Amino acid sequence: MARSELPFKQQLREYLETERPAAIGERVWRDLLERLAPVSESYLRELLRATGLPFEQPFAGVRQHSFEELEESLRELLTVYAEANAAGNRERARYARRQVIAAKDRAKFLARNPHTSADKRTAKEEMAQWMLVWLENPEVFPSWVEARKRARNQEGEAEGSGEAEGSGEAHS
Repeated sequence: MARSELPFKQQLREYLETERPAAIGERVWRDLLERLAPVSESYLRELLRATGLPFEQPFAGVRQHSFEELEESLRELLTVYAEANAAGNRERARYARRQVIAAKDRAKFLARNPHTSADKRTAKEEMAQWMLVWLENPEVFPSWVEARKRARNQEGEAEGSGEAEGSGEAHS
């Protein structure tokens, strides 16, 4: 069987065994995209995350399984984006931005999907909002997200105290 006919997972496994990269950086990322063509970036990213190897931005993309992951990856991408702009590396800045756009589109898709649970739809709507703020003005994102988290915590506390009062009255 020719190398290119092997499943992507097997080709990746062979590459990692042969090359033994310490981390997934630009050189490894581009090499794998070329060797495994026509693999999609999202599928390659998924396979590489499963290896447990350190994964550099912007190639790691946006993680959005939780708000903590989302915030961390958006902050990391902001650093890459700002450094790329400062160095005049427009291609790298655009690549970082494209990662956020793609993640926002995935979040919006899940938020509209009728098969997605109501809680997950609500979370994905909020995550899409975070990414829209990042896209509109990346430099404002860190301050905005801190204010947004405080507001969400206050909303949760207000709802919690209302339930506690309501449940206390019911037991009286």
